[in-house]
Amino acid sequence: QVQLVESGGGLVQAGGSLRLSCTYSGIIFSISAMGWYRQAPGKQRELVATVTRDGTTNYADSLKGRFTISRDNAKGTVYLQMSSLKPEDTAVYYCRINTEAYGENYWGKGTLVTVSS
Repeated sequence: QVQLVESGGGLVQAGGSLRLSCTYSGIIFSISAMGWYRQAPGKQRELVATVTRDGTTNYADSLKGRFTISRDNAKGTVYLQMSSLKPEDTAVYYCRINTEAYGENYWGKGTLVTVSS
């Protein structure tokens, strides 16, 4: 059974930092990319950052320089380090795993990040 479990969300003041973690298990297909997405209240889900199997990273333009994605393959975990947080970063953050198998892509249930002003 595939499981993606996000953690690390919470309430933080503007200017603060948080590190999100997504630990995955049960994936039998080769992973092609891992990523973080977010969905703010009343808005569509949007890309935050991705990292491919070869380590290539990609970030939403508005988040470059503040957010850093990383992974620990041995631990089956992908991280999102967030700094200089702003109230507009408030959202539910979701982990996503893409595999090389057609249609076998997975979402976590999300972790809420709230940034107070």
